[in-house]
Amino acid sequence: MSQRMQQGQPMIIMGEDAQRVKDQDAQEYNIQAARAVSEAVQSTLGPKGMDKMLVDSMGDVTITNDGVTILQEMDIDNPTAEMIVEVAETQEDEAGDGTTTAVAIAGELLKNAEELLEQDIHPTAAIRGFNLASEEARSEIGEITQAVEPGETELLQKVAETSMTGKSSELDKELLAELVVKTVEAITVEANDGSYVVDLENLNIETQTGRAAAESELLNGAAIDKDPVHDDMPTAAAEANILLLNEPIEVEETDVDTQVNIESPDQLQQFLDQEEKQLKEKVEKIADAGADVVFCQKGIDDLAQHYLAKEDILAVRRAKKSDVGFLKNVLEASVVSDLDSVTESDLGYGSVRRDGEDELFYVEGLGSETHGVTLLLRGSTDHVVDELERGINDAIDVVSTTVSDGRVVAGGGAIEVEVARRLRDYADSVSGREQLAVEAFADALELVPRVLAENAGLDSIDTLVNLRKAHENGDANAGLNVYSSDVEDSFDAGVVEPAHSKEQAIASAAEAANLVLKIDDIIAADELSTSGDDEEGGPGGAGGMGGMGGMGGMGGAM
Repeated sequence: MSQRMQQGQPMIIMGEDAQRVKDQDAQEYNIQAARAVSEAVQSTLGPKGMDKMLVDSMGDVTITNDGVTILQEMDIDNPTAEMIVEVAETQEDEAGDGTTTAVAIAGELLKNAEELLEQDIHPTAAIRGFNLASEEARSEIGEITQAVEPGETELLQKVAETSMTGKSSELDKELLAELVVKTVEAITVEANDGSYVVDLENLNIETQTGRAAAESELLNGAAIDKDPVHDDMPTAAAEANILLLNEPIEVEETDVDTQVNIESPDQLQQFLDQEEKQLKEKVEKIADAGADVVFCQKGIDDLAQHYLAKEDILAVRRAKKSDVGFLKNVLEASVVSDLDSVTESDLGYGSVRRDGEDELFYVEGLGSETHGVTLLLRGSTDHVVDELERGINDAIDVVSTTVSDGRVVAGGGAIEVEVARRLRDYADSVSGREQLAVEAFADALELVPRVLAENAGLDSIDTLVNLRKAHENGDANAGLNVYSSDVEDSFDAGVVEPAHSKEQAIASAAEAANLVLKIDDIIAADELSTSGDDEEGGPGGAGGMGGMGGMGGMGGAM
């Protein structure tokens, strides 16, 4: 509670339950909360990273080493920690991968900043130094990059393999990387200015359990996990007119509740005959438009199914909205919401075939402007296929970013060590206390190779010394081989990452760290929880200040 003395009397300016943490205590609290989040995901980094098992309040289990998934599934209810989670989400949105790297660097920046604060360096000086270092680091990355063209399939496959290494998709990463690159190539278009754009709207990803990941495949068109509504319907059509319908093929119901009094069996029969007539007319409209296949988002009445089968029309009901939207692209069709206005021009043109083993319909567009592919991922169990999908999604995003940006850098910690070396040279030209912040920024970048070594069971200090020596000798691509513990050229070893992902990770980490450092006062409207006072030593602990959002649930395990 904050008070001010006026004429010898205290003035109450905050509520009785309000609490306040100021200056060094506030900075310590924020830094500890942010570091707790960062340290929670560091063990997942790299090819030898470990997985996390996350159990939500409903008992659902998620097993993953994907940084953003871990942070989103954790029960984090702390305002400072949530800032670091936003770093991961931004990295995921902008670059597709590198979330763990971004969060780890943010945490290390704050750790180093805390040491600067203990040396009586003002937070604004540290912030200015971090801004200078972030800008210089991204500039240096631009000078180290290697150009890549969309047609360089082998290099793009290395990018995909690097992204999948350390995840469940690693066992079949060569086959899956080839699928990823083919997928991206299929949905890449050249813009008017000569640049390349990857249109992910033209990609659909489906999953199946019960088969090996190596049996995953890329399909031209869509895969619909539905059955025909009637056994007498055809299950394939080589050249079909296809109707996408967002209206039920059922008896129309009135908008208000009505009551019908029937006095004789004849009246009941007339009522049933009228319903039958309505259904028959709906089917006739479909047939008159020339449709051979119907994918309906809504229901189809049993009697309507019979009439459709008599017309030799294949029909599927309760199709997912996302599937119908994707079919619209694949078939160049319109989604019809009113059968009274359906015409032949609304229909799409394509082929439909049934895979009885997988119980899927494969739909391929045959028009001149049709587009869209489906990546069918297979895995032995739900947990396996879910993690496989996360890994493949990251790989697709990474390859897409690489195609659009056209630049790659060496992985295995090579880029971080090289940029750190150049930052230290740059620090000599920076005057004032900002120089120390630039050097602290360089040290923070070297967390990546250190964590890679630790997660592989190697000595992080020896590894970093060897990497620094190689870079001082002019080998800008020298990175860590976590399998042999050797320092080698990462490009030659096939460890390649998109430059944009590294630039984004550094920018996001620096901005988040500066945002936290700029806070010197925390005011809580409600009484602060003392859950962290006993176990963590007061409000500076990561579990403290629960009233402002202590990390409960999974977060408390950090």
